[in-house]
Amino acid sequence: MPIQVGDKAPNIKTSEFSLSGAGGKRVVLFFYPKSDTPGCTKEACEFRDSAKTFAKRDAVIVGISPDKAPAQQKFATKYGLPFTLVPDPEHSIAEAYGVWKEKSMYGRKYMGIERTTFVVDEKGKIAHVFAKVKPEGHAAQVLEAL
Repeated sequence: MPIQVGDKAPNIKTSEFSLSGAGGKRVVLFFYPKSDTPGCTKEACEFRDSAKTFAKRDAVIVGISPDKAPAQQKFATKYGLPFTLVPDPEHSIAEAYGVWKEKSMYGRKYMGIERTTFVVDEKGKIAHVFAKVKPEGHAAQVLEAL
């Protein structure tokens, strides 16, 4: 069953980020398929451009993808991303959040991230779920929900 508003957020504990260590702030978890691809770059740069507004609203932005850390680091440096990127090459976090799904492109089926954003409140509960996200304008949608 997919994660829904009101559910306790599955814990995330990696060397890059710990959900329980978010210090009473809201956390915006955006799952994206692959660093440095057009849609993911658009989405990440919109979050970058709104980062100060998110911070003013006591919200921490965290991007999660199946990329390994070096690819994410290169992506963050190239675009000046001021938030944490969490590598999930084993897709255990994506599976815990129910966003590791069968996808299809040009008739070929494969497993991958379904672009989804979760807002976790100060108590560790899911406050908002944005499923099947369109990258353009998404950061503004999330800000409105805060």
